Amino acid sequence: MIKNFLKNLYPLTKFYLAVSLLISAFILPNYIYGYLLILICGIIVYFYGKLGIYLKRVFFSLFFLTLIIFAVQGLMIPSNEIMAKFGFITVYKAGIITAAKLTSKISALVSTVTMLTLVSKAKEFTVALEKKGLNSKAAFILLLSLQMIPEMKKQSDVIMDSQRSRGVETEGNVFVRFKALLPVFIPLVLGSIVNTEERAITLEARGFSIGEKRTILNELKETKNDKIVKIILVIFLILCIAWRILWVLK
Repeated sequence: MIKNFLKNLYPLTKFYLAVSLLISAFILPNYIYGYLLILICGIIVYFYGKLGIYLKRVFFSLFFLTLIIFAVQGLMIPSNEIMAKFGFITVYKAGIITAAKLTSKISALVSTVTMLTLVSKAKEFTVALEKKGLNSKAAFILLLSLQMIPEMKKQSDVIMDSQRSRGVETEGNVFVRFKALLPVFIPLVLGSIVNTEERAITLEARGFSIGEKRTILNELKETKNDKIVKIILVIFLILCIAWRILWVLK
């Protein structure tokens, strides 16, 4: 039931959900909530059957960045309070707290954006924006921008497979991988230029230059569930603001 409820939400409702969760992370004073958003967004993505991809993207986006921030803040920014000391290495409490607050906000941003990209299709999202009044050309450009990275990844995988079939070594140490990037980079750039021309022809074929209002094959409609979610999100943000005000007044 919950799975069908989430899957049938309007694309803009999913966007409002992600934005509300992100805003709440900056409103609430407790930095632990930012880390909890990784779990909350993971639960939402789970009902879409994309939990594995979500965890992989979040891990690779946050792991090394979090380690660097904690190392810089905790070890290299001195303060009066010492949290721990291991020989000549000193961990400062103020630096760790600052790093935790900073990484919690980054975690909230990465988890909500990753969730949005996985639960909402780019095409449906741009169609929903177009129905709200966004120019059709601007909507098409936005769609191309959202699809650029996935398309380039697919194209690079095809080029890498082609290079392997020709006997080019693409796996090994860092130097071998870097050397393998050179024969991939040029075809990827040239392919992107060719795709740009093809997209320009596609625009003309779809009649973007006519100036008339376009019709949509797959009509998207908001339902009663979308209104319920919007009301819940508004109440949720009001409660977050009230919590922050009470926290400040203490």
